[in-house]
Amino acid sequence: MSRPRTMRLDARAMKILAHPLRSRLLGALRLGGPASASTLAQALGTNSGATSYHLRRLAETGLVVDEPGGRGRERLWRAASEGHSWSPSDAAGDPDGEAANDWLEADSLRVLEERAGSWQDAKHRWPPRWRDAAGGGDWFVDLPPDRLRALLDDLAAVIDGYRDAPPAPDARRVLLFVHAFPQGDPP
Repeated sequence: MSRPRTMRLDARAMKILAHPLRSRLLGALRLGGPASASTLAQALGTNSGATSYHLRRLAETGLVVDEPGGRGRERLWRAASEGHSWSPSDAAGDPDGEAANDWLEADSLRVLEERAGSWQDAKHRWPPRWRDAAGGGDWFVDLPPDRLRALLDDLAAVIDGYRDAPPAPDARRVLLFVHAFPQGDPP
């Protein structure tokens, strides 16, 4: 079943997603595909009652949806989109929304650091061509806000072009992370 690439979060969805277990549940469904509350609880080290409750909260925002094919009373859930986005201004003026934005940004960086650390620990087990291909860089570019937004949109379009191509037999899931922010003092 096809799902949208990205879902735009409003302040309400940000507040609901800004919870450690809910964020982990959504991530698990995106990476592992449809699953029941019991399966997710076991994988994430929690109980199925809490998992089921938090899945229903995520469903209130449309971040997760029912997936056909559950057995008996075992309900299957799937992520409604491949990713999500938001802007801090989506919650501007709402103290809880602004706190949710801060939590979501910090959690995204924490997850990235965790995954990058896992790669660092495991990379010696990967073939040299994978180790040579993986990597990153950083650049400094002088841009006004509208050109920065355009640059990020252009990068997203390039990445989508690679996502749309059929995977090669030796393809593996690769995490690409782009984070752009101004340096120095605010104007």
